[in-house]
Amino acid sequence: MPNQNDGTKKGLEDLGVAVTPRSMPNAPVEKIAGRKLKPSTLMMGHGYDPALSEGSLKPPIFLTSTFAFENAAAGKRHFEGITGKRPGGSDGLVYSRFNGPNQEIFEDRLSIWDEAEDALVFSSGMSAIATVLLANVSQGDVVVHSGPLYAATETLINKILGRFGVTFLDFPAGASPGKVAELLEQAKAQAAENGGKVAIIYLESPANPTNALVDIEGVYGARNQVFENDAAAPPIAIDNTFLGPLWQQPLKHGADIVIYSLTKYVGGHSDLVAGGVLGSKAYMDQVRAIRNTIGTICDPNTAWMLLRSLETLELRMTRAGENAAKVCAFLRDHPKVEGLGYLGFITDESQKDIYDRHCSGAGSTFSLFIKGGEAEGFAFLDALRIAKLAVSLGGTETLASLPAAMTHLSVPDERRAALGITDNLIRISIGVEDPDDLIADFEQALEAV
Repeated sequence: MPNQNDGTKKGLEDLGVAVTPRSMPNAPVEKIAGRKLKPSTLMMGHGYDPALSEGSLKPPIFLTSTFAFENAAAGKRHFEGITGKRPGGSDGLVYSRFNGPNQEIFEDRLSIWDEAEDALVFSSGMSAIATVLLANVSQGDVVVHSGPLYAATETLINKILGRFGVTFLDFPAGASPGKVAELLEQAKAQAAENGGKVAIIYLESPANPTNALVDIEGVYGARNQVFENDAAAPPIAIDNTFLGPLWQQPLKHGADIVIYSLTKYVGGHSDLVAGGVLGSKAYMDQVRAIRNTIGTICDPNTAWMLLRSLETLELRMTRAGENAAKVCAFLRDHPKVEGLGYLGFITDESQKDIYDRHCSGAGSTFSLFIKGGEAEGFAFLDALRIAKLAVSLGGTETLASLPAAMTHLSVPDERRAALGITDNLIRISIGVEDPDDLIADFEQALEAV
């Protein structure tokens, strides 16, 4: 956003007021005595000056469909940026399908966590994913992706984009860099046959719902090996919903684009639906152009709610992560539990290596394998009293579901089996309740199995 302090400073000077930092105590602050402020501190005021909104401590909700231009020439200048006739995009507010104060303040704050150059907010996680893909793919192109993916993402790639001549190749989440490089070579050949290109490398890590990790650095190395210094090398995009932005920052490990379902941890209260995309300005400008055209931006009220949620993001994720560690310590040795897909208890050496390099925390969403099958899984879910039986994750409350019968039911049986999405896999997202109460709930629910 433009610097909101400039107008306030000039106005005070016009009144003869000597402008010093003490004269503007509510102006946004990013450093104190040379110390760069932490993200959790910046969430309270970055990108917003109360002086521009009648002193309102929090940004008001800007419920407007359009914005008045200061003059006709300014209107032309804005649309030159939006239409691409002038590089850099709009330098102001034009129309709520393009941008708005609430959305821009949120985007500024969201980008801080991943240290991204730019960020965009969307009406849902899937609209964010769809817009990123539409910004990168053309007829004849090949999408290379890790597996498993969220079921709707798989549907979008292999069924919907497939209708327009886009094909895909996929590799398991834990694949070595060498295997990824082999697949990229195959994708190059396939794209050449179809008159297209390898458009994008799309990752999801941890994978939904198995929690399998992708070696982002390994994929980055494989991409650079296969495409060398080719300017047309495909960008690496990653869905970072399960761990981000607190416990994993993929841009630091070679990813070009980071995607979030903001519905989950960032929103964090199970009361909104939104998505986010972050990366360099060059990549975001491409995505922004498509968002402007198809209108996948989120509404100002949702952006305002997301701003509220960012203020407690670190607190909520930290408490949920601590709770998950305690709950999983109980579940790990229970006689009716076959296994746990919890990042804090990784036994596979290659997965542990990825975790140690990429992650700063184990998260609070994991897979629980009940001894038995669907019937035993249903019995467990139906016996829960504190945890809610619902899809989604990352909220303040604990949620549980059975992906094979719910979120991933649309995935063919053979592919579900190959991806490890079994009938006894329960996906659990731990909330911020008392951990001992949660353990008691899981204990009594397991007795019903």
